[in-house]
Amino acid sequence: MTVSPANAANVLWFLPTHGDGRYLATQEGGRQVDFRYLRQIAQAADDLGYFGVLLPTGRSCEDSWVVASAVAPQTERLRYLVAVRPGLQSPAVAARMTATLDRVTGGRLLINVVTGGDPAENKGDGVFLPHDERYEITREFLLIYKELLAGKAVNFSGKHIRIEDGRLLFEPVQKPHPPLYFGGSSAAGTAVAAETIDKYLTWGEPPAAVADKIKNVAALAQARGRKLTFGIRLHVIVRETNAKAWAAADDLIRYVDNAAIAKAQAAFSKMDSVGQRRMAELHGGRRDKLEVSPNLWAGVGLVRGGAGTALVGDPPTVAARIKEYMDVGVDTFIMSGYPHLEEAYRFAELVFPLLPLAHETRFGNAYNGGPFGEIVGNHFLPAKQASSS
Repeated sequence: MTVSPANAANVLWFLPTHGDGRYLATQEGGRQVDFRYLRQIAQAADDLGYFGVLLPTGRSCEDSWVVASAVAPQTERLRYLVAVRPGLQSPAVAARMTATLDRVTGGRLLINVVTGGDPAENKGDGVFLPHDERYEITREFLLIYKELLAGKAVNFSGKHIRIEDGRLLFEPVQKPHPPLYFGGSSAAGTAVAAETIDKYLTWGEPPAAVADKIKNVAALAQARGRKLTFGIRLHVIVRETNAKAWAAADDLIRYVDNAAIAKAQAAFSKMDSVGQRRMAELHGGRRDKLEVSPNLWAGVGLVRGGAGTALVGDPPTVAARIKEYMDVGVDTFIMSGYPHLEEAYRFAELVFPLLPLAHETRFGNAYNGGPFGEIVGNHFLPAKQASSS
């Protein structure tokens, strides 16, 4: 199946509720991630013109709903991509939470549907079901959840969930519901995506692999009379030159030793997530072959679960790689970088002007009189310099 290229992109940033710092796998250069710091990042993303921010979910993170509820009033336009957890929440309770947060933020809520791929964490949360049954629950959950958010009375009796006369009295601002984002690389996951969600997400695999995945999911959706849009989750390391960007990538993992890699990879190997397995296969736990595609670097995945790849390069190079993903149908990019406050500025300032964005940013065509940079000698505007690669 042919998937149309994306003509414009939405770019989201990331709120690091599981920790932040200048380096991976060490307390050296670590940040205290408290409410004030998360508020700083969110307000920076809002001011810079990011479309939204993703809040991660899981026992390694602060609760995404509580954080979003606290931070959202401190911003004006920024959207919040927050997780619902089938199997951990009832669909009716999740629908009420969704409608409430969408209402109090004035329609700035996005929903990330997370089934969960770590059996150890799932057991700690009281979920003991195998992989495919968790996706069965996800499907039933979403069928009920969407109907409730659309203002319908729901009676449902499935294999895992039963609802009698379910109702939502306060509907969301966005109709029929806030956009539903979802990532799942297994056959069970892609089947649920094709039937129920709005935007299918993938982690940062090479463009050819992403293209194959998108074509497969698009075909599954088309067979059900549906059409999806597509997004990707990536880290980014952008500097004024390619040499500086690759040096920054090496610096990010300067404290990552073989023991840390082995410990992290052993934990990941116990997961039943197909997406996590595909991430691990990109680098194989080896730090000598981390550029897995031009300018796509898998160093983050040596010790971090989930999204494990970063785009590395100067601004034109990073923009060109983003456009390669747009060419295969990706219209939404969820980016992050370490530390997240500084890198939110760096990516927006260096790369936003080079991209066809679907949302308004500080770097758009609207007039802004500046000044941009410090006034020279108290009298002169600083000259604009051509960037070098």
